[in-house]
Amino acid sequence: MYTKANNKQLWYLCFMALVCCACHSTPSHAEEDALPTFVGKHGQLHVSGTQLMDQHNQPIALHGVSLGWHNWWPRFYNVETVNWLNSDWNCNLIRAAIGVEPDGAYLDDPESAREKLYTVIDAAIKKGMYVVVDWHAHEMHKEAAKDFFVQVATKYRGRPNILYEIYNEPVEDSWADLKVYAEEIITVIRKIDPHNIILVGTPHWDQDIHLAADDPITGYDNIMYTLHFYAATHKEYLRERAEYALSKNLPIFISECASMEASGDGPIDYESWEAWRTWMAKHNLSWVAWSISDKNETCSMIKDTSAPTSIWRETDLKPWGEMVRKLLRAEHE
Repeated sequence: MYTKANNKQLWYLCFMALVCCACHSTPSHAEEDALPTFVGKHGQLHVSGTQLMDQHNQPIALHGVSLGWHNWWPRFYNVETVNWLNSDWNCNLIRAAIGVEPDGAYLDDPESAREKLYTVIDAAIKKGMYVVVDWHAHEMHKEAAKDFFVQVATKYRGRPNILYEIYNEPVEDSWADLKVYAEEIITVIRKIDPHNIILVGTPHWDQDIHLAADDPITGYDNIMYTLHFYAATHKEYLRERAEYALSKNLPIFISECASMEASGDGPIDYESWEAWRTWMAKHNLSWVAWSISDKNETCSMIKDTSAPTSIWRETDLKPWGEMVRKLLRAEHE
């Protein structure tokens, strides 16, 4: 027969069983949402010497992918694409390539461009990702660029997620002209955002980085210089230029790279890509792979227009997309 003592003992055992279950249960959605994101862990970035550093003054390298030109592949400028790249590909960085010159791009329709950009930025902030705001131009448009970056910096003032890429790939501009352009754009950004990283383009599709190393921008902190490579075209000679730039204490950020020819097409050069990847890891450099788009070319990672904008199966990806996804996922295993 049960006594009062038996009853108290039974209640105690039940209580302890519930406590044990709670300790070993999986986190709730609310608890998962409260877990630190990548930006939550690393916070405000800065540059020390040639190295990108996080808020704890620890070296950091960002790795992710670039969306294609917003005016040609707008369907990927949405929340679902950003979320999938974060959760399935483990991207800690996404690059929004805001096309400038072609028909339908920023100079034609700035409102649409900003709408797509802000959708990507807002989604990246919510997922705790860094995001490169890429003025994706091949020609100099100084006044339009000033207006663009003033609006972006004002809207996202105080957000550590933002990196400003102020000129994607200069083609004909000399470094002397690019330096003047960069100093003017940097000045307007710094009046609003005194801290976030600014990425400066270099001549000849971001390959003449040695010229910037011989005459760098002075008077500003947290400036990095962009180097772009396509592994089947750009090989040891370009790494030698980059090594020279690093030896001159020039910080490098690889805001666009891929494994095929510079045209974006042709076969993947696995050997050259591995040489580049080894070199980037040696120097702890950030890199962004090109691109999330569905054009009929090797560098477009999505198979074709029938593929969805997220939740991609392997059959929705081209070989380059599969390579990049596996590489990014392996970094977090």
